[in-house]
Amino acid sequence: MPAGVYDYIPQERIVFGRPAAEAIRAEAERLGKTRLFLVTAKSLNRKTPAIGELRAALGRLVVGLYDDCIAHTPRETVVACAEAVRQAGADMIVTIGGGTAIDMVKAVQICLAEDVRTVEGLDDWHTRVNPDGSYHTPRTKPSPVRQIIVPTTLSGAEFSTIAGVTDTRTHVKEGYVGTDAAGQAVILDAAITVHTPEWLWLSTGVRGLDHAVEGICSIRANPFITGCCRQAIEMFAAALPRTKADPQDLDARLACQQATWIAGHGIDRAPYGASHGIGGVLGGLKDVPHGYTSCILLPHVLRWNRPATEAQQRYVSAAFGHPDADAADLVADFVGRLGLPQRLRDVGVSRDDFPAIARRCRKNMWVLTNPRPLPDDDAIMALLEAAY
Repeated sequence: MPAGVYDYIPQERIVFGRPAAEAIRAEAERLGKTRLFLVTAKSLNRKTPAIGELRAALGRLVVGLYDDCIAHTPRETVVACAEAVRQAGADMIVTIGGGTAIDMVKAVQICLAEDVRTVEGLDDWHTRVNPDGSYHTPRTKPSPVRQIIVPTTLSGAEFSTIAGVTDTRTHVKEGYVGTDAAGQAVILDAAITVHTPEWLWLSTGVRGLDHAVEGICSIRANPFITGCCRQAIEMFAAALPRTKADPQDLDARLACQQATWIAGHGIDRAPYGASHGIGGVLGGLKDVPHGYTSCILLPHVLRWNRPATEAQQRYVSAAFGHPDADAADLVADFVGRLGLPQRLRDVGVSRDDFPAIARRCRKNMWVLTNPRPLPDDDAIMALLEAAY
């Protein structure tokens, strides 16, 4: 008889179909918050009217803003943002952006909870793999300041308590888990996502698809995760190409956001595999966006894992509407039709990088939970060669 556990994250509500400013104000009132600190990306703040309009609509509720978010979330930005939140005396953070901003604020919440004020102070708080292969995840205190999230991409970071943060001393992207680092509320406003660059929107959509596929194929999947992820794949398959054909199709954009939400039920709860694991290494070492790593790696990981996940991959094929087709081929064709990169060489990775990537992958928690083991560096490099 199968046994397992499904953990719910400390997230109170998802709001969709309402303008972001209206929904943020309503959530602040519901939660009794009066000092909102905005965190966003420079591009969204300085190159679009979105943040200025939002700030004007919220008026005196806003007590500060930080927009120095950098891809893959260097520790330095986390520490700087945490200090800015302290200085502002904020009682709620409102994060508007993609995975970079969202992950940064999760780590900021750990800094606030544990009074971390230096880059070195984060050394004690990231997850690590023990010598016996088990995980060590430090348990943090609850954060004194939580966040409301308005996502602008489809990476799904808003639906988990885990953050990826890069130690610039080692170029390793590490995982951090905050007790209540998930968004207390998430606001899905399709209108604000039209400012997201097409490559980022579409590639993070494939990242969301990757969450769903590796959720179904996880070594600890369960019927709830499988059902949610099958529905998410159906929605991505139908809606993401519509947003490419017509970027102003807000119904399709909201459907993609909802697919991300549904697929997000597996994040943190069903350990992923090598697409996420190798992708994390490529992000920290070679600065490859995680949407692109999913575009490139997922078909090849599915092929490697087919002997161990053949039945689960049939669910993936059925969700794409082609139950008799090969899941890896369906994913590769989907990525190709979106016009996204499909080879490592297209994103600045060379064969000379393979040994260093393989060494780091051997310590990555999601490579270690891949459904079909990658037993040594040679196996990992063979997979990289297939994706090259």
